[in-house]
Amino acid sequence: MEKAYENLEFLNSDNARAIRILSEYLEPLTRLNKSKVNNTVLFFGSSKIGPNAKDSLLAKYYWEAEELAFDLVKWAIKLKPKGKNFVICTGGGPGLMEAANRGASRAGGKSIGMNISLSHEQPPNPYISPELCFMFNYFFMRKFWLMYQAKAIVAFPGGFGTLDEVLELLTLIQTGKIPKNHITILLYGKEYWQEIINFEALVKYKTIAPEDLKLFSYCSDPKEALSFLKEKLLKCL
Repeated sequence: MEKAYENLEFLNSDNARAIRILSEYLEPLTRLNKSKVNNTVLFFGSSKIGPNAKDSLLAKYYWEAEELAFDLVKWAIKLKPKGKNFVICTGGGPGLMEAANRGASRAGGKSIGMNISLSHEQPPNPYISPELCFMFNYFFMRKFWLMYQAKAIVAFPGGFGTLDEVLELLTLIQTGKIPKNHITILLYGKEYWQEIINFEALVKYKTIAPEDLKLFSYCSDPKEALSFLKEKLLKCL
C-alpha cells in the first residue's frame, strides 16, 4: 500500500493544495534557518534590463543595481553579526534581479533568489547562492518570503510585477500590517518613478493622505543610496 505522503497523484490534486502551500512556507523556512539568514535587503526591478541592453532607456540601471548590491554586501560582511544580516534577496530571475545577485556574488557574499514557475520559463540567474535558490508555485507564498525578512526594499524601474510588489508593500505599511519603522522603502531612479506613478495626484484627489508620501524615499545614485541605506539598516541591529 502506498503511503499518503508518497502518493504524487494526491499531492498534486486540488484536495492537497493546503499541503503544497504549507510546503512553500516550511521548506524555505528550514533552508533560511540552516543558512542563518537573519534578514535581507530586497531588490525589485525589471527582468528585461540586461547587462548589454544599450538600446534601452533604462540600461544604466543594471550596473547601478550591481554596484549598489556589491557595496552593500562588502559593508554588511564587515559587521560580523551572529548569522547573516542584510543578505541580498531578489525574485531570482534575469535583468535587474540578476544584477543584484551578481553584485553580491562579486563581493563574496551569499544571496537569495526566489523564483516562480511561469508559463514562459524563467530560469534562476547564475549568481544566486545554490543553497538559497528557491522555486515557488504560488505568487502569494513567494511574496511572503520576499518581504518577510526584508529590512529594506530597493525598487529599481520595472513593469507590472515590480509595480505590483511595490504597491502591495506600501499598502501593507499604510494599513499597519507592517510597522512603519520595520522596513525602509527606496524607489531607485527618481525620474522614472515620478513619471510612472503620480503620487502627488493621489494626494490631490484624496485617495491617499499627505503623510503617506513619507512611506518611501527616492535615490538616483548608488553612493547616495548606499549612504541612505546604511543609516537606516544600522538601526535594525
